[in-house]
Amino acid sequence: MTDRTARIRELHLYRQYFELVAAGTKTIEVRVKYPHLADLTAGDTIRFRIKDTDETCDVEVLRVTEYPTFEALLDGEGPTNVNPTATRDQQLANIRTIYGPDKEALGALAIEITLSRARQA
Repeated sequence: MTDRTARIRELHLYRQYFELVAAGTKTIEVRVKYPHLADLTAGDTIRFRIKDTDETCDVEVLRVTEYPTFEALLDGEGPTNVNPTATRDQQLANIRTIYGPDKEALGALAIEITLSRARQA
């Protein structure tokens, strides 16, 4: 049995995605499998921040699933969970604008999230 304390990670989000997370309609966050996210796990908290602002939104990580590509991630998780306001093809193009092919080659993470209990209260 391991005794692990949940951690708080701070990650930046563009305003359009931040608003979807804060509303509770975006339940899957897409990230590249960077080394600093390799140990992200259920129970951790992510504090999303809009860059250069004090606006934050805390979410609880429910699950982290690795995919080889963004395309496989969207197919596995369902595009409406990633961004309910855009089509699958629009999302794929947007994600690949943010992360180039060299980043996608590291692997894609689907992070299932829910608003933190403190925020929901």
